[in-house]
Amino acid sequence: MTTRAIGIDLGTTNSCVAILENGEPFVIPNDEGGRTTPSVVGFGPDGDRLIGQMARRQAATNPEQTIYAAKRLIGRKVSDEEVRRYRDTVPYAIIPHENGDAWLEINGEMVPPTQISAVILDQMKEVAEAYLGEEVHDAVITVPAYFNDAQRQATKDAGRIAGLNVKRIINEPTAAALAYGLGKQDQERIAVFDLGGGTFDISILELENGVFHVRSTNGDTFLGGEDFDNRIINFLLDGFEAEHGVDLKESKGALQRVKEEAEKAKKKLSSQMEANISLPFIAHGSDGVPLHLETSLTRDQLENMVSDLIEQLVPPCENCMKDAGLSKEDLTSVLLVGGMTRMPRVREKVAEIFGQAPNDGINPDEVVAVGAAIQASALNNEIDDVLLMDVTPLTMGIEIAGGLMEPIIDRNTTIPCRKSKIFTTAMDNQDMVRVHILQGERDMAADNKSLGRLELHGIPPAQRGVPSIEITFAIDADGIMKATVKDDGTGRSADLRILPTSGLSQDEIQQMIDAREQYHGDDGKRKELALAKNELDGLIYNTSRNFEDFADLLGPEEEDLIQQALDDAEDALETEDLIAIQDSHDVLAEAAQKLGDAIYKKGQGGGQSSSASSTSSVVQETPEIEEPDFLDENTFDD
Repeated sequence: MTTRAIGIDLGTTNSCVAILENGEPFVIPNDEGGRTTPSVVGFGPDGDRLIGQMARRQAATNPEQTIYAAKRLIGRKVSDEEVRRYRDTVPYAIIPHENGDAWLEINGEMVPPTQISAVILDQMKEVAEAYLGEEVHDAVITVPAYFNDAQRQATKDAGRIAGLNVKRIINEPTAAALAYGLGKQDQERIAVFDLGGGTFDISILELENGVFHVRSTNGDTFLGGEDFDNRIINFLLDGFEAEHGVDLKESKGALQRVKEEAEKAKKKLSSQMEANISLPFIAHGSDGVPLHLETSLTRDQLENMVSDLIEQLVPPCENCMKDAGLSKEDLTSVLLVGGMTRMPRVREKVAEIFGQAPNDGINPDEVVAVGAAIQASALNNEIDDVLLMDVTPLTMGIEIAGGLMEPIIDRNTTIPCRKSKIFTTAMDNQDMVRVHILQGERDMAADNKSLGRLELHGIPPAQRGVPSIEITFAIDADGIMKATVKDDGTGRSADLRILPTSGLSQDEIQQMIDAREQYHGDDGKRKELALAKNELDGLIYNTSRNFEDFADLLGPEEEDLIQQALDDAEDALETEDLIAIQDSHDVLAEAAQKLGDAIYKKGQGGGQSSSASSTSSVVQETPEIEEPDFLDENTFDD
């Protein structure tokens, strides 16, 4: 039996899961009825964790252990300029792993951002399983189009940790185009403008008879809604310090409250011209008097303070059209994806760049998950007539003599692909070669992303220029690369599948998978306890209210019985004893029934029988190859 395959949009700000039902896409609501789930994870001191809206609600009181936008840190170094700036704006600790990668400190432990993504993916898996009533194993997960190889591999590993078989990693703009073009037969050239919470992507695709061909892609993996929020945050912090002489950055809780209010103000200014900002009791003055943050922000002010961010959207769009060999007049439609595209100034800039108003016919928050679900169903043979031809977003190459980068696979090459180049030795009797693998668009190797190093030993001694060394790069449909170096004389070879820069070994990944299984067992117990407490708490509330209003209808014996049951239930509610809580619920429910009988007898005229029609109550739950180049032991010589 073929199990269902789901599509997951793993977003910086929000995540979403979708499936195809009878050929139609359906976004699955979470247990609170929301069609998207905040990509937020909160950790308690005892290892308890909250995900989504519940984590967001407690962020102000637990700011240092509430992690959001962790996706921005995947594949990043703490020394990266973007990460250095970002560290100053978040209340949680971003610390260097031993290899320099950006990790998180949670309750005194080092945690990779990959693991935070795994928690969110696990939650999306649970949302789908609750709706379908069966286990889910297969998934397609989306990533920003401009994610490099390491970031894609890290995302795939996050899926594995979450218990998912990741059938494909696809680009977010490509997924949006799949959703837009499902069932369409017309030939179109589409620009997908995707400005989300943490990243910006632009892709140009051709659509004809169910074939989706990505012509080019571009973007910025550190430009998104978080950066817009930070401009408002700095505006509020600077204004407060100027007025009161207090730096709110010194308080993690205050900083979190300011962030939440900044995001609210930004959203308001998409539909109105001014937003009032009120944060009472945000701090205390030197004299102990409470201080309040009270101000307003206009749309014009916001647009002025983010004008440089808006302009940063232009070059990737122009470069993407240039790489595709198209002009803006060649495009038939421009699709908007990502929550930030609701900002009026962003929409105006899109119209200026492409010379046409963007298409408003898709939901920017859900369309990526829908496209992922379409691709998942196609890979699962649930639907046909859909063929996706994606591209690699960045050039792959090696370092050669002089510190230069020699490209092997150019950016915007259709994937999957495989390309080779022949090199030779630069020294007599050279017995090994070392390959430094790079990704990026800069001429100098040091300015590009290092993906790994590969060595081949045992080359027979020979004069320089005689050995033939073939280097092959193969990129799979997920955009993940495998590099192979081969001595054509001996047939000896070595290969390397690029590992994620999160530093996670296969053993570490397996440990996280095992920990997930253990956590799920503990989590199930905590969930059962929480549900029992909620049920008992509600019964106590309703019984207490009715008891207060109608105690006069009871005899002394019944009154004492109900009061004792209430007292015992309140005591049980303070414990962690599931059995005691359930028993107290049963006792209180039985006692409360006596009160209910008395109330209804009164409503029937003091016990006089009367005819009554049979009634029923229905409660409906709403779920929410060329001339050889030379190489020596350390670098290749061009």
